[in-house]
Amino acid sequence: MEEIFGPGGLIARAHPEYEFRPGQVQMAEAVLRAFEERRHLLVEAGTGTGKTLAYLVPAIAAAAARGGRVVVSTGTKNLQEQLMEKDIPFLQRVLPRKFSAAYMKGRSNYVCLNRVKRAETSPILDGLDDVDHFDAVRRWSRDSASGDRAELTELPENLTFWRHIDARSEICTGQKCADYDACYITRMRQRASDADIVIVNHHLFFADLALRGGEYGQVIPDYSAVIFDEAHQVEDVAAEYFGAQVSNFQLEDTLRDLQMLPVTDSGTNRELTRAANRVARFAEQFWMGFAREARSDEGRFPLAPGTFARKGRNGEIEATPLGDAYLGVDGALGRLETTLDALREKPPEVENLVRRIRETRFNLEFIVAGDDRRYVYWVERRGRGTFLRASPIDVSTLLQDKLFDRVETVVLTSATLASAGSFDFIKQRLGLAPGVEDEREADGGGAGKTDELVASSGYNYEEQAVLYLPPRMPDPRSEGWTDRAAAEVVELLNVSRGRAFVLSTSLSGMRALYDRVAPEVEFPCFVQGSTAKAGLLEKFRVTPNAVLFATASFWQGVDVRGEQLSCVIIDKLPFAVPTDPVVAARQRFIEQQGGSSFYEYSVPQAIITLKQGLGRLIRSATDRGLLAVLDPRLRTASYGRLFLQSLPPCRVTSSLAEAAAVFESDETPVR
Repeated sequence: MEEIFGPGGLIARAHPEYEFRPGQVQMAEAVLRAFEERRHLLVEAGTGTGKTLAYLVPAIAAAAARGGRVVVSTGTKNLQEQLMEKDIPFLQRVLPRKFSAAYMKGRSNYVCLNRVKRAETSPILDGLDDVDHFDAVRRWSRDSASGDRAELTELPENLTFWRHIDARSEICTGQKCADYDACYITRMRQRASDADIVIVNHHLFFADLALRGGEYGQVIPDYSAVIFDEAHQVEDVAAEYFGAQVSNFQLEDTLRDLQMLPVTDSGTNRELTRAANRVARFAEQFWMGFAREARSDEGRFPLAPGTFARKGRNGEIEATPLGDAYLGVDGALGRLETTLDALREKPPEVENLVRRIRETRFNLEFIVAGDDRRYVYWVERRGRGTFLRASPIDVSTLLQDKLFDRVETVVLTSATLASAGSFDFIKQRLGLAPGVEDEREADGGGAGKTDELVASSGYNYEEQAVLYLPPRMPDPRSEGWTDRAAAEVVELLNVSRGRAFVLSTSLSGMRALYDRVAPEVEFPCFVQGSTAKAGLLEKFRVTPNAVLFATASFWQGVDVRGEQLSCVIIDKLPFAVPTDPVVAARQRFIEQQGGSSFYEYSVPQAIITLKQGLGRLIRSATDRGLLAVLDPRLRTASYGRLFLQSLPPCRVTSSLAEAAAVFESDETPVR
């Protein structure tokens, strides 16, 4: 690793802007050792460590030495594309040992050739614009290199008809499809099967892991090792795919695909139409029931006991109106399933539809019953979609069984994994808790044991950043909080001359600060939701002295380098919303085990999120700037010290004049 990453190493000779970073060498050596000794590894590698190359180089060496495939899973598709378009080609030029790499996205990113052909004669388009857009997609689908919709850069991001022509697994007929050999999914799998390194994202990885071993859905070829970048997201993504889900969109898609079946017998068609109309009628009643039950237009709400059935006056269990609606939907789906199953000559599409209907009925029954205490049951309303979900409360046992016990080496890395210098929180949440390794060693060998590393950052936070904690702030839950916070933000923006992110823990808090601050400052102010995230970020980058008010999605995965971002202001400590059904269930689970949900879940989770938010500021060795947290609990609460111990080792002050000194090295404030 020294020969590759050292001051005179291969990378330094090939890259004129390369900076030697001891933390990068430290991490690369730890990753290589994990591969060689078949152990798991947790690495917190702060911004500036160079963690991407620090795990890619050992992964390439391990794939060559062991003859096994290494999967790299990223938190976002953007990071996937960065690896494939920038980092992988660079290493293929620099490293003496040749290697191959491929990337895979979720199936819904790819066009289905068979569905495009069928859509040419089906009513899937909403307007004249859609006609032109579909014609462009149809021509592109014949000549595309990958079939990935990311190639469609000239078309709108949200094509209303895309879900009717994508290659999602539930509509795939596999080798029975006439377009199987030409299929972009087939070609993607072949490229991945031939590759040493396969780049995926967390959503695809856990969708695949949940289905691995089953007849349908497995996409990623077998692998001997996995590297998770942005590993702090793993718990939430895994919980999403190890649960059950049913939505109104699923039923709508099933009925639409039913209409497109190649059935020529008129009697059969009439029977199928009657069955489909029955499903549509009961489904509308069912989903409308959730609209009436919801406390607001959008959000996540628990499916409490009694949602579908409750005790009547005589003590017997009686169905509620929603329960009656469910029985109607299930009965109609059962009738449709029987009708399809009874067809004499079934085209492959029929077998596919029967499987989908059975899966929908199974998931609905599981969610409606709600009797498995290992799961939390909830409903989410988003746009015109209603989603019923059952998520495992604790994924640690599932991950231990399906991942850590079966894969020789798993490397988990992120800029934020440790809490107050300890990995205990992330290990317990993911199934790598203390004691698991010892039991494995007792069975023989060190395989599966977990190592830990906090790699040193390449940045000098003492010189580059100041953490400002304003004096005399009221409690965040008090009535005067928002006005006082807004006044503090105005002062901070005047010091930094704009060039700031103002990050809030809620949409309402973001809007309240924006409404109060924007009229009081002379700087251009943007607010999340006014346009698409990518466009908003680009406007911020190119607008001098801009201020961006944002919430959750801008706390992580956003990179603005240089003087354009000189200040990051965070309104409150980012504790998870206690009324969120998944958060509440996890907290109850910890309390039932005799633990403290606040100190074992809420505080460590908030520390990791806060580190992500503050990590937006220092993105290079020349950046300078001001960090500010307006929440007084950092100093007044007993747990505040845990947050401060976890933050970068920068100067801390409650004097705005002292905080402003970080900009005094230049005439104009720069980062």
